[in-house]
Amino acid sequence: MTHPTLLVIAHGSRDPRHAATVHALTERVRAERPGLRVETAFLEFNAPSVPRVLERLAAQGADEVVALPLLLTRAFHAKTDIPSVLREARARLPRLRVRQAEVLGPSPLLNATLERRLREAGVRPGDLPRTGLVLASAGSSDPEAIAVIAEIARELRHTGWCAVRPAFASALLPRTEDVVRELRAEGVERVAVAPYVIAPGRLPDRIAAGAEAAGSDVLADVLGPAPELARLLLNRFDEARVPVGASLSA
Repeated sequence: MTHPTLLVIAHGSRDPRHAATVHALTERVRAERPGLRVETAFLEFNAPSVPRVLERLAAQGADEVVALPLLLTRAFHAKTDIPSVLREARARLPRLRVRQAEVLGPSPLLNATLERRLREAGVRPGDLPRTGLVLASAGSSDPEAIAVIAEIARELRHTGWCAVRPAFASALLPRTEDVVRELRAEGVERVAVAPYVIAPGRLPDRIAAGAEAAGSDVLADVLGPAPELARLLLNRFDEARVPVGASLSA
């Protein structure tokens, strides 16, 4: 019997920075846990595809895979696309046991990654009482995903920011630039924009353009291959391997 394989499933993008960032993150995961086999697959735009990687793993004798969606909320891709791809693979590869792990968010480790990127962009603890934060996510039409973003904004508000507001790059309003201007109109002295996205691409570029157009004081980088994010992937991997009713400490 082989050890389980972690299969990280990213959405994919025509922007080459997306795949490069995903691969950098999976490399950090390998460094965090030497000996764990970590593979990467994409739903679209990039290779290899999820079916192709699973077929290769089965041909090489793997018998257990934990498929981890590289997604921040449980929206369409986590609820529909990925389960469908995995069901088809299980039907074709009956000897390969495939479990789907939970999405990454919400998690304190994601909040810690956001804080890391804001510090790197120049935000200091003493700045928070006079700084409004725009939590800029990709956006979704899924009510569960939107509720998660709203809850994260509420949590961050309690860490010292004078205001925290969500914004969206697609599907919903308000846009990043709208929220930056709204905070300015309310008299907020400084405004920081934190992209709540993992890798560069079209939507993160839209967030950055909105922040620049509205004159935000700080624009943080995407979450990217941060150590906190790598640890979160390993946490989700471990959780997926624990039998129902058991605990990680058992």
